[in-house]
Amino acid sequence: MKLTSIEINVIEMPLKDPFLTHLGAVEVREGIIIKINNSDGVSGFGEGVAFSTPWYTEETVKTSLHMITDFLIPLLQKNPIDHPRQVSQLFSSLRRNNMAKAALETAFWDLYSKCHSQPLSKALGGTYSAVAAGVVVATDSTTNALRQIDGYLQEGYQRIKVKISPKLDYSLLSEIRRVYPDLAIMADANSAYTLADIDRIKALDDFNLMMIEQPLSHDDILEHALLQKEIKTPICLDESINSFDDARKAIEFGSCQVINIKVGRVGGLNEAKRIHDYCYEKGIPVWCGGMIEFGISRAHNISLASLPGFSIPGDISSSNRFWEEDIITPEVKVHNGSVVVPTSPGIGFEINENRLQEVLQWKETIVF
Repeated sequence: MKLTSIEINVIEMPLKDPFLTHLGAVEVREGIIIKINNSDGVSGFGEGVAFSTPWYTEETVKTSLHMITDFLIPLLQKNPIDHPRQVSQLFSSLRRNNMAKAALETAFWDLYSKCHSQPLSKALGGTYSAVAAGVVVATDSTTNALRQIDGYLQEGYQRIKVKISPKLDYSLLSEIRRVYPDLAIMADANSAYTLADIDRIKALDDFNLMMIEQPLSHDDILEHALLQKEIKTPICLDESINSFDDARKAIEFGSCQVINIKVGRVGGLNEAKRIHDYCYEKGIPVWCGGMIEFGISRAHNISLASLPGFSIPGDISSSNRFWEEDIITPEVKVHNGSVVVPTSPGIGFEINENRLQEVLQWKETIVF
């Protein structure tokens, strides 16, 4: 996979509707699109999913650009890559900055699978021909939540994730459960609670939730283990899982019964697959989390979610969930509650160059 250049694109698009959590609102999404080109004229695409501000992790678009241009690409210039697994090994000399690493690493996976004329899903070991689709409801009112859920169910989504916080939890879930007594619901707290809220969290057992995601601190494993012993609802860890070792420790400590795997958060597809394989071996269900992505990252998620351990519908919604027009073609669409896994080489989608240019904010090309 001899490279000739790497293109770095920063794009920006408004969301159709604000995405609200107790940590803040996302109304405009900025992101990084990576294109790596090899000597045979083949291109691979990756996406940097850090946000503009460090509300989800410490990374931002600007810090990712700094890491990509000043540290990660220079490593690639000095070290030829034959397989995407080598990218993860090469980048391991630099700590954290997982979303910057994943932006490049995922592009190598796309390039590698195209060079070998196989779908990315098969390169990763995927077995599903379609993946179950779930969607997130992130709003500040019960009325809006019910309206959104009704629309998503009409579109065929198999699972609804609801953002909660101490300001809006029991009353919200109670009303949703009243209207939809059999709906598959999970609640995502984004670290909104502490152990002092244990009675409040216990009360959510009333609603037969699939899971409660990351109720405690974003970097905690120990206290989640204490909480899991006190509640019936399975705990799912998200922000606490930044590596294979984090997942291993969480499972060994009994901190969770489910793990959300996000490619950007763990540093790429190789680490995501390692976590999947370990959880599959241990009987821990996993699902693929979303980051309000553009189409390239969404395409990588579809391929990852084709692995056999992804038994819970992921945050793999249609492109029109967030965007008036995505940057890939065809756009991702949910049919009968599922998304078809592409069978063409690589991620299975083409880049909508016209749309990319419309939303482009900045570009740099680094020649090898």
